[in-house]
Amino acid sequence: MSRKLGLYYGMSMVVFAAAVAVVIRLGPASAGGTNSSGSSPLASVLSNLHSPLGQTLLQVLVIVIAARCAGSLFTRLGQPAVIGEMAVGISLGPSLLGALFPNVSKFIFPTQSLGSLSILSQVGILLFMFVVGMELDVRLLQKRAQSAVLVSHASIVVPFILGLTSAVWLYEKYGGPNRNFMVFALFVGISMSITAFPVLARIIQERGLTGTELGSIAITCAAVDDVTAWTGLAFIVTLARAQSLIGCLITVVLSIAVVVAALYVMRPMLDRSVSRCPDPGSPGKTLTVAVLVSVFACALATETIGIHALFGAFLSGVLMPRNEAFRTFLRQRIEYFSTLFLVPIFFAFTGLRTQIGLLSGPSDWMICGLLLTLAVCGKFGGSTLAARASGMSWRDSTALGALLNTRGLIELIALNLGLDLGVLSPKIFAMLVLMALITTFMTGPIVTFLGVGFWADREGAHVDVTEIVELSA
Repeated sequence: MSRKLGLYYGMSMVVFAAAVAVVIRLGPASAGGTNSSGSSPLASVLSNLHSPLGQTLLQVLVIVIAARCAGSLFTRLGQPAVIGEMAVGISLGPSLLGALFPNVSKFIFPTQSLGSLSILSQVGILLFMFVVGMELDVRLLQKRAQSAVLVSHASIVVPFILGLTSAVWLYEKYGGPNRNFMVFALFVGISMSITAFPVLARIIQERGLTGTELGSIAITCAAVDDVTAWTGLAFIVTLARAQSLIGCLITVVLSIAVVVAALYVMRPMLDRSVSRCPDPGSPGKTLTVAVLVSVFACALATETIGIHALFGAFLSGVLMPRNEAFRTFLRQRIEYFSTLFLVPIFFAFTGLRTQIGLLSGPSDWMICGLLLTLAVCGKFGGSTLAARASGMSWRDSTALGALLNTRGLIELIALNLGLDLGVLSPKIFAMLVLMALITTFMTGPIVTFLGVGFWADREGAHVDVTEIVELSA
């Protein structure tokens, strides 16, 4: 029976091929043949590769593979994987790849193709910040509410004042085309006050500090810092564009309205939906879609009012129902995909927009060193002393200061905005970028030296840093 079926199948294929050949033969001839353009097969392949979809897929493959390799390498060197991902982002940009291999850089990352990569990166960071918000235990903050408020304000005010002071002697030489000293001074001050919320969240997550008292305080202080910073940035942008100051007040009022709406409208609706669900650990498609809608609705609201979409996503995560089975379901579906795949794209895209090799001459490097010193003294020193004054131990205070000193690529977004507005010159832009990267790289070694938390090893197990320090000693 099997031979007969094989014979019938073979005969049917022969008849099919013959029918196709006869139809093509009897049809009218094509005017230009099958390859009217005369291009080679290789040219056709390259043309397909440079289509919008093909270009984006190539970029994603390069970024994700490079980020994963760099993350593993930096983990072995005692740095969190996120630092490796940041380094890859800068390396793939004009600072390294573009300088050493410009043709390769143009082939993989042509300027006209970065729009799709930008959108994909933003979606990734939104999903990640939603997971971070879910893992924030607000109840822990009640024990250290005073510490969180005091430290967050100190980590803003001290570096901001130092930035304003430095602007007095920086303005004449490094001010941008938009010659407005007040705007320039405010921008330098705000750039020193920013904490890289997503980078800090990744470090806390990889250190195993998520849900701990120190981790919760650090996340809360960083959230307060960045909300304040973005609100201040909106104020500075308004001044730079010579518009009414009323716009800044409107942003504050709208921010309060978004929080109230999320707290008293979105959260009760989700709570009722989860309480009615027979199995919160498997809520079904409708409730899952409702959660995703709430995430992007909050992100859209905060983006529209001029703060940043990632804070809306973080807010929606904080306000998710407290049912642990429901949160575990969401975390398992979203965290790995966003953390390992989409977030590196965010870091890489931001790195593609920056240039570090703009400094030349001893005077420029001396100014860069002074800015770095002021930034560390203001953010790290101010946060540490404020945390100690609030009753925390010296060890936890120093660790908190090191964590809040993380500026990372969120600041690079703000710095790019200052460069686009003409507030910053290219040279001081490069200096502040370098300051942001160095202060971020400092975080891992300092926290490791203090023996706070643990690192995740490459197999997923967790290693206590205190044990490593004891063994090495």
